[in-house]
Amino acid sequence: MPLDPQTKLVLAALTGAGVPDPWTLEPATFRAQVRAMRVAAPEVPIGRVESREIPGPASRIPIRIYTPLERRAGPLPVLAFFHGGGFVIGDLDSHDGTCRELANGAGCAVVAVDYRLAPEAKFPAAAEDCYAATRWIAENAGELGVDRERIAVGGDSAGGNLAAVTALLARDRRGPRLAHQLLVYPVADCAFDTRSYLENAEGYFLTREMMRWFWHHYLEKPEQAEDPYASPLRAPTLSGVAPATVITAEYDPLRDEGEAYAARLRQAGVSTSLTRYDGMIHGFFGMGAVIARAKDAVTQAAAELRKALA
Repeated sequence: MPLDPQTKLVLAALTGAGVPDPWTLEPATFRAQVRAMRVAAPEVPIGRVESREIPGPASRIPIRIYTPLERRAGPLPVLAFFHGGGFVIGDLDSHDGTCRELANGAGCAVVAVDYRLAPEAKFPAAAEDCYAATRWIAENAGELGVDRERIAVGGDSAGGNLAAVTALLARDRRGPRLAHQLLVYPVADCAFDTRSYLENAEGYFLTREMMRWFWHHYLEKPEQAEDPYASPLRAPTLSGVAPATVITAEYDPLRDEGEAYAARLRQAGVSTSLTRYDGMIHGFFGMGAVIARAKDAVTQAAAELRKALA
Protein backbone atom coordinates (compact mmCIF):
# COMPACT_ATOMS: atom_id res chain seq x y z
CA MET A 1 0.00 0.00 0.00
CA PRO A 2 1.14 3.65 -0.32
CA LEU A 3 3.08 5.33 2.44
CA ASP A 4 0.91 6.25 5.39
CA PRO A 5 0.11 10.01 5.13
CA GLN A 6 1.46 10.77 8.61
CA THR A 7 4.59 8.77 7.87
CA LYS A 8 5.07 10.72 4.65
CA LEU A 9 5.06 13.96 6.66
CA VAL A 10 7.63 12.52 9.07
CA LEU A 11 9.87 11.53 6.17
CA ALA A 12 9.58 15.00 4.67
CA ALA A 13 10.60 16.53 8.02
CA LEU A 14 13.55 14.15 8.38
CA THR A 15 14.68 14.90 4.84
CA GLY A 16 14.39 18.61 5.51
CA ALA A 17 16.49 18.26 8.65
CA GLY A 18 19.16 16.52 6.60
CA VAL A 19 19.71 12.90 7.66
CA PRO A 20 23.50 12.63 7.94
CA ASP A 21 25.57 10.34 5.73
CA PRO A 22 27.33 8.16 8.32
CA TRP A 23 30.25 7.33 6.02
CA THR A 24 31.33 10.98 6.29
CA LEU A 25 31.22 11.03 10.11
CA GLU A 26 32.93 9.54 13.10
CA PRO A 27 30.53 7.43 15.21
CA ALA A 28 30.60 9.92 18.11
CA THR A 29 29.64 12.75 15.76
CA PHE A 30 26.86 10.68 14.20
CA ARG A 31 25.50 9.89 17.67
CA ALA A 32 25.44 13.56 18.56
CA GLN A 33 23.64 14.47 15.32
CA VAL A 34 21.03 11.76 15.82
CA ARG A 35 20.43 12.91 19.40
CA ALA A 36 19.91 16.44 18.13
CA MET A 37 17.22 15.17 15.72
CA ARG A 38 15.10 13.57 18.46
CA VAL A 39 11.58 14.93 18.64
CA ALA A 40 10.40 15.86 22.12
CA ALA A 41 7.26 13.97 23.14
CA PRO A 42 4.99 14.25 26.18
CA GLU A 43 6.39 12.21 29.06
CA VAL A 44 4.44 9.00 29.66
CA PRO A 45 3.41 8.70 33.34
CA ILE A 46 4.89 5.63 35.01
CA GLY A 47 4.80 4.09 38.47
CA ARG A 48 8.51 4.36 39.18
CA VAL A 49 11.84 4.73 37.37
CA GLU A 50 15.16 3.70 38.89
CA SER A 51 18.63 3.93 37.37
CA ARG A 52 21.30 1.45 38.43
CA GLU A 53 24.51 -0.18 37.30
CA ILE A 54 25.02 -3.93 37.31
CA PRO A 55 28.04 -6.20 36.77
CA GLY A 56 28.87 -6.94 33.14
CA PRO A 57 31.35 -9.13 31.28
CA ALA A 58 33.87 -6.27 30.87
CA SER A 59 32.48 -3.28 32.76
CA ARG A 60 29.41 -2.22 34.69
CA ILE A 61 26.23 -1.96 32.64
CA PRO A 62 23.84 0.97 33.20
CA ILE A 63 20.18 -0.08 33.36
CA ARG A 64 16.89 1.71 33.90
CA ILE A 65 14.06 -0.09 35.70
CA TYR A 66 10.45 0.89 34.98
CA THR A 67 7.57 -0.12 37.22
CA PRO A 68 4.10 0.25 35.65
CA LEU A 69 1.37 2.53 36.94
CA GLU A 70 -0.88 -0.48 37.50
CA ARG A 71 0.90 -2.47 40.20
CA ARG A 72 -0.65 -5.80 41.07
CA ALA A 73 0.11 -7.83 44.19
CA GLY A 74 3.03 -10.21 43.98
CA PRO A 75 6.10 -10.31 41.76
CA LEU A 76 5.76 -8.60 38.39
CA PRO A 77 6.60 -10.20 35.06
CA VAL A 78 9.57 -8.45 33.48
CA LEU A 79 10.84 -7.45 30.04
CA ALA A 80 14.56 -6.98 29.40
CA PHE A 81 14.58 -4.31 26.68
CA PHE A 82 17.45 -3.59 24.30
CA HIS A 83 17.35 -0.35 22.33
CA GLY A 84 17.91 -0.06 18.60
CA GLY A 85 20.49 2.05 16.82
CA GLY A 86 22.52 -0.24 14.59
CA PHE A 87 24.77 -1.35 17.48
CA VAL A 88 26.43 2.10 17.22
CA ILE A 89 23.89 4.72 18.36
CA GLY A 90 20.98 4.85 20.81
CA ASP A 91 20.85 4.84 24.59
CA LEU A 92 18.46 4.66 27.52
CA ASP A 93 17.00 8.07 26.71
CA SER A 94 16.31 7.30 23.04
CA HIS A 95 13.80 4.58 24.01
CA ASP A 96 12.54 5.93 27.33
CA GLY A 97 9.01 6.57 26.02
CA THR A 98 8.78 3.12 24.43
CA CYS A 99 9.82 1.43 27.69
CA ARG A 100 7.24 3.40 29.65
CA GLU A 101 4.46 2.49 27.21
CA LEU A 102 5.37 -1.20 27.21
CA ALA A 103 5.56 -1.31 31.01
CA ASN A 104 2.12 0.25 31.39
CA GLY A 105 0.53 -1.62 28.49
CA ALA A 106 1.88 -5.05 29.41
CA GLY A 107 1.60 -4.58 33.16
CA CYS A 108 5.21 -5.63 33.60
CA ALA A 109 8.47 -4.24 34.84
CA VAL A 110 10.86 -3.20 32.08
CA VAL A 111 14.62 -3.27 32.52
CA ALA A 112 16.26 -1.22 29.76
CA VAL A 113 19.88 -2.19 29.15
CA ASP A 114 22.53 0.33 28.06
CA TYR A 115 24.84 -2.22 26.43
CA ARG A 116 28.28 -1.32 25.07
CA LEU A 117 28.25 0.27 21.62
CA ALA A 118 30.43 -0.33 18.58
CA PRO A 119 33.00 0.45 17.34
CA GLU A 120 34.47 1.06 20.81
CA ALA A 121 33.21 -2.41 21.77
CA LYS A 122 32.73 -4.68 18.80
CA PHE A 123 30.86 -8.00 18.43
CA PRO A 124 30.07 -9.87 20.62
CA ALA A 125 30.23 -7.19 23.33
CA ALA A 126 26.63 -5.97 22.95
CA ALA A 127 25.23 -9.50 22.85
CA GLU A 128 27.21 -10.58 25.90
CA ASP A 129 26.05 -7.49 27.83
CA CYS A 130 22.42 -8.17 26.99
CA TYR A 131 22.67 -11.82 27.97
CA ALA A 132 24.48 -10.91 31.19
CA ALA A 133 21.79 -8.37 32.08
CA THR A 134 19.04 -10.91 31.42
CA ARG A 135 20.79 -13.47 33.60
CA TRP A 136 21.24 -10.82 36.32
CA ILE A 137 17.49 -10.13 36.28
CA ALA A 138 16.80 -13.83 36.85
CA GLU A 139 19.39 -14.10 39.61
CA ASN A 140 18.14 -10.99 41.40
CA ALA A 141 14.42 -11.43 40.78
CA GLY A 142 13.52 -11.40 44.47
CA GLU A 143 15.27 -8.10 45.14
CA LEU A 144 13.69 -6.56 42.03
CA GLY A 145 10.21 -7.79 42.88
CA VAL A 146 9.89 -9.66 39.59
CA ASP A 147 9.06 -13.25 38.72
CA ARG A 148 12.04 -15.19 37.37
CA GLU A 149 9.63 -17.59 35.66
CA ARG A 150 8.12 -14.75 33.60
CA ILE A 151 11.04 -13.04 31.88
CA ALA A 152 10.80 -11.77 28.31
CA VAL A 153 13.39 -10.12 26.10
CA GLY A 154 12.66 -7.53 23.45
CA GLY A 155 13.99 -4.73 21.33
CA ASP A 156 13.74 -2.91 18.04
CA SER A 157 16.12 -3.07 15.06
CA ALA A 158 19.59 -3.85 16.47
CA GLY A 159 17.82 -4.33 19.80
CA GLY A 160 15.62 -6.91 18.11
CA ASN A 161 18.77 -8.68 16.96
CA LEU A 162 20.10 -8.64 20.53
CA ALA A 163 16.82 -9.98 21.89
CA ALA A 164 16.84 -12.84 19.38
CA VAL A 165 20.50 -13.56 20.15
CA THR A 166 19.83 -13.46 23.90
CA ALA A 167 17.08 -16.03 23.37
CA LEU A 168 19.58 -18.22 21.49
CA LEU A 169 22.21 -17.78 24.21
CA ALA A 170 19.69 -18.59 26.93
CA ARG A 171 18.86 -21.82 25.11
CA ASP A 172 22.46 -22.75 24.37
CA ARG A 173 23.77 -21.88 27.83
CA ARG A 174 20.82 -23.52 29.58
CA GLY A 175 19.22 -20.48 31.11
CA PRO A 176 17.66 -18.36 32.16
CA ARG A 177 14.36 -19.68 30.93
CA LEU A 178 12.55 -17.07 28.84
CA ALA A 179 8.81 -16.76 28.39
CA HIS A 180 8.76 -14.60 25.26
CA GLN A 181 10.78 -12.53 22.80
CA LEU A 182 9.50 -9.30 21.24
CA LEU A 183 11.30 -8.56 17.97
CA VAL A 184 10.42 -5.24 16.35
CA TYR A 185 11.82 -5.01 12.79
CA PRO A 186 14.84 -6.99 13.95
CA VAL A 187 18.25 -7.05 12.30
CA ALA A 188 18.37 -10.78 11.62
CA ASP A 189 21.12 -11.22 9.03
CA CYS A 190 24.21 -9.45 7.75
CA ALA A 191 23.12 -9.47 4.11
CA PHE A 192 21.95 -6.68 1.86
CA ASP A 193 20.37 -8.51 -1.08
CA THR A 194 16.78 -9.22 -0.05
CA ARG A 195 13.88 -7.79 -2.02
CA SER A 196 13.13 -5.30 0.76
CA TYR A 197 16.75 -4.12 0.74
CA LEU A 198 16.50 -3.51 -3.00
CA GLU A 199 13.05 -1.87 -2.91
CA ASN A 200 13.77 0.30 0.12
CA ALA A 201 17.47 1.00 -0.32
CA GLU A 202 16.95 4.76 -0.17
CA GLY A 203 14.26 7.28 0.63
CA TYR A 204 12.67 5.66 3.69
CA PHE A 205 14.85 6.94 6.56
CA LEU A 206 16.96 3.80 7.12
CA THR A 207 19.05 3.13 4.01
CA ARG A 208 21.07 0.19 2.78
CA GLU A 209 24.28 2.24 3.09
CA MET A 210 23.47 3.07 6.71
CA MET A 211 23.10 -0.63 7.46
CA ARG A 212 26.41 -1.37 5.74
CA TRP A 213 27.99 1.31 7.94
CA PHE A 214 26.45 -0.14 11.11
CA TRP A 215 27.63 -3.67 10.32
CA HIS A 216 31.09 -2.34 9.35
CA HIS A 217 31.49 -0.88 12.83
CA TYR A 218 29.86 -3.77 14.71
CA LEU A 219 31.90 -6.67 13.35
CA GLU A 220 35.61 -7.06 14.06
CA LYS A 221 36.04 -8.99 10.80
CA PRO A 222 33.64 -9.79 7.92
CA GLU A 223 33.55 -13.54 8.54
CA GLN A 224 31.80 -12.91 11.86
CA ALA A 225 28.67 -12.26 9.81
CA GLU A 226 28.31 -16.06 9.66
CA ASP A 227 28.11 -16.34 13.45
CA PRO A 228 24.51 -17.02 14.57
CA TYR A 229 25.07 -14.72 17.55
CA ALA A 230 25.59 -11.90 15.03
CA SER A 231 23.16 -13.10 12.34
CA PRO A 232 20.54 -15.20 14.15
CA LEU A 233 18.87 -16.10 10.85
CA ARG A 234 21.94 -18.28 10.19
CA ALA A 235 21.50 -20.39 13.33
CA PRO A 236 21.45 -24.10 12.39
CA THR A 237 18.21 -24.52 14.34
CA LEU A 238 15.85 -22.24 16.23
CA SER A 239 14.07 -25.01 18.09
CA GLY A 240 13.81 -24.55 21.82
CA VAL A 241 13.90 -20.75 21.91
CA ALA A 242 11.15 -18.66 23.51
CA PRO A 243 7.85 -17.95 21.71
CA ALA A 244 8.00 -14.76 19.69
CA THR A 245 6.17 -11.68 18.50
CA VAL A 246 7.68 -10.25 15.31
CA ILE A 247 6.69 -6.85 13.92
CA THR A 248 7.89 -5.55 10.55
CA ALA A 249 7.31 -2.45 8.42
CA GLU A 250 6.48 -2.43 4.70
CA TYR A 251 8.96 0.28 3.66
CA ASP A 252 11.91 -1.04 5.64
CA PRO A 253 15.11 -2.61 4.26
CA LEU A 254 14.93 -5.08 7.18
CA ARG A 255 11.39 -6.24 6.42
CA ASP A 256 12.25 -9.49 4.64
CA GLU A 257 14.89 -10.73 7.09
CA GLY A 258 12.51 -10.16 10.00
CA GLU A 259 9.77 -12.09 8.23
CA ALA A 260 12.22 -14.83 7.25
CA TYR A 261 13.19 -15.15 10.91
CA ALA A 262 9.54 -15.48 11.90
CA ALA A 263 9.13 -18.21 9.26
CA ARG A 264 12.16 -20.09 10.56
CA LEU A 265 10.85 -19.87 14.12
CA ARG A 266 7.55 -21.37 13.02
CA GLN A 267 9.33 -24.10 11.05
CA ALA A 268 11.22 -24.97 14.24
CA GLY A 269 7.94 -25.35 16.12
CA VAL A 270 8.23 -22.06 18.02
CA SER A 271 4.89 -20.29 18.55
CA THR A 272 5.29 -17.03 16.62
CA SER A 273 3.08 -14.08 15.80
CA LEU A 274 4.07 -12.00 12.74
CA THR A 275 2.52 -8.66 11.81
CA ARG A 276 3.60 -6.43 8.94
CA TYR A 277 2.55 -2.80 9.31
CA ASP A 278 1.83 -1.63 5.79
CA GLY A 279 2.65 1.96 4.88
CA MET A 280 5.22 2.18 7.69
CA ILE A 281 8.98 2.83 7.72
CA HIS A 282 11.80 1.61 9.90
CA GLY A 283 11.70 3.34 13.26
CA PHE A 284 7.94 3.95 13.25
CA PHE A 285 7.42 1.98 16.48
CA GLY A 286 8.85 4.84 18.52
CA MET A 287 6.97 7.59 16.66
CA GLY A 288 3.61 7.37 18.40
CA ALA A 289 3.58 11.11 19.04
CA VAL A 290 3.24 11.76 15.30
CA ILE A 291 2.11 8.46 13.70
CA ALA A 292 -1.17 6.92 14.86
CA ARG A 293 -0.30 3.44 13.53
CA ALA A 294 2.75 3.43 15.79
CA LYS A 295 0.42 3.54 18.77
CA ASP A 296 -1.41 0.52 17.33
CA ALA A 297 1.87 -1.39 17.08
CA VAL A 298 2.90 -0.58 20.63
CA THR A 299 -0.57 -1.55 21.86
CA GLN A 300 -0.29 -4.86 20.00
CA ALA A 301 3.19 -5.54 21.36
CA ALA A 302 2.07 -4.79 24.91
CA ALA A 303 -0.97 -7.04 24.53
CA GLU A 304 1.19 -9.89 23.23
CA LEU A 305 3.55 -9.46 26.17
CA ARG A 306 0.71 -9.31 28.68
CA LYS A 307 -0.73 -12.53 27.28
CA ALA A 308 2.63 -14.31 27.17
CA LEU A 309 3.57 -13.24 30.70
CA ALA A 310 0.17 -13.87 32.28
